[in-house]
Amino acid sequence: MKIKFYNRFLRNSLVFDEADHAKSEDRKKVVLLFGARQTGKSTLLKHCISSGRTTFIINLQDRRERRRYETDIGLLARELEAENNIDTVLIDEIQKVPGLLDDVQYLYDKDPDRFRFFLSGSSARQLKRRSANLLPGRVHSLLLSPVLQAEQRKCELLPIHMGRGDKFPVRTLNDYLIYGNLPGLYQENKDSWAETLAAYVELYVENEIRQENIVHDMGAFLRFLRISALESGQHVNYTKLANAVGVAGNTLRNFYQVLEDTYIGIRILPFAQSRKRIITAPRFLIFDLGVRHLLAELPLNDTLISLDPGHLFEQWVMTELYFRCRYAGRGYRLSTWKTVTGSEVDIILETPQTLIPIEVKWTAKPSRQDIRHIETFLDLNSNRSKKGYLVCRSPQRQKLSDRVTALPWDGF
Repeated sequence: MKIKFYNRFLRNSLVFDEADHAKSEDRKKVVLLFGARQTGKSTLLKHCISSGRTTFIINLQDRRERRRYETDIGLLARELEAENNIDTVLIDEIQKVPGLLDDVQYLYDKDPDRFRFFLSGSSARQLKRRSANLLPGRVHSLLLSPVLQAEQRKCELLPIHMGRGDKFPVRTLNDYLIYGNLPGLYQENKDSWAETLAAYVELYVENEIRQENIVHDMGAFLRFLRISALESGQHVNYTKLANAVGVAGNTLRNFYQVLEDTYIGIRILPFAQSRKRIITAPRFLIFDLGVRHLLAELPLNDTLISLDPGHLFEQWVMTELYFRCRYAGRGYRLSTWKTVTGSEVDIILETPQTLIPIEVKWTAKPSRQDIRHIETFLDLNSNRSKKGYLVCRSPQRQKLSDRVTALPWDGF
């Protein structure tokens, strides 16, 4: 089956126009593309770099390839120095042989203009655990998300420029909430999506966790995976969850760090500039709803929507905005705001200029009652916060007050 390439936002950062002098320094950087498994890293890189005899590709998923470089230190440097016509090097799953970064550093320092290096990885943890050289000052690090609404449609909050190319086909809201947004699903018929997601979870546990020996107690970690997925989107109560999993608090925190380091988990911290006493526990989300449901051992059908639509909708919006912030760059982040007296805003979108409070409601008929906590936040932070939004299922934008607008789910 021929794989169709759908445009990704990060393509803009990987393809350079020789006439674009503003990007000349980035062009000399080593590109390190991180992201969870099956977010499309290899597909994107192979599309963006020239193929043929001038490109040297190493796939470290291949055990034979991996062993060659594991057992022969300096092999990559010797191979590339012997090739006069190679100008581009792609190393897939670099975390599996992090020692190759020493070769990359050596070759880069010797002649920064000789090769363009593209490295991909699905686990920053492996690089950290093995004390790998992370090429300080030489790397342009990127994080690839699942498919975003902002890559499919025009959006109002942190819109992104997609450039030319086919966009991923849009889907129904129910499909997003049940099956998530891994790009591989767009190449398949819907009747195979559940099987693909189940295989994803098995590969994650087997390849990223068990084979790499990241955790020592797999039984406890598997219990944690299920419970953390069920609790996705909630404020984390470490003591309660540690008791439920049957591990010490420090072990539980390490488990959460494993999810972050393998890009499966997202930590959303509380808003740090509140004038009221707030709940300081972070929220933790699984990066994709389809993966979340399988980790939680939940059925992939409409029952999920009927039982808990608001919670799923909120997680979907939060993960979408989290990745938009990552793409927007420094100065953009998400936080949550919940006071000890009961006021709560689901999302605070922090930009270099302003604070934007955002509520997420399943309702198709928004009202002023739905935005009362947004108004409270605006009053308390009037120096930096001038307007807020309610993301809901309304078919059209609605002005709910002088400062708050309701946005439809397919246009936020």
